[in-house]
Amino acid sequence: MFSKQNLLATVVATVAMFVLGFLIWGVATVDFFEGHTITNAMKDPPDFPILILSNLIAAFALSTIYGKWARGYHSLGGGFQFGVWIGIFMGLGMGLLWYATSEIMDLTGHLVEAVLDIVYYGIIGAVIGLMYKATGPKSDEA
Repeated sequence: MFSKQNLLATVVATVAMFVLGFLIWGVATVDFFEGHTITNAMKDPPDFPILILSNLIAAFALSTIYGKWARGYHSLGGGFQFGVWIGIFMGLGMGLLWYATSEIMDLTGHLVEAVLDIVYYGIIGAVIGLMYKATGPKSDEA
């Protein structure tokens, strides 16, 4: 659980989650989501230390689960596939649950959020897969 692969993948994924999250939700889609928000629950400004901590915890959990899921076969594609399944769980599974039980966004907002989650977690999974591959034991290739 606290292997070199897992810890390095966690650190790199934490940075990727923070930066990519800011670019997607803090810059690129702000105007779109303002038009699809029913109840604005955002803090202004966000609590950045807690945001970074949440990214660290999520990256550690994702990296640990990936390490078990991949069973020693680490790659960009495998990591991306892993991340896509996480994105489907979060974006469609949890997003539709939130749509059914809360008044945060309209259905269009939740569906776009689902697509963004699938892409976002796909990229994060790919980063984790690459880090596992780059820091894993080197095989003897002749």
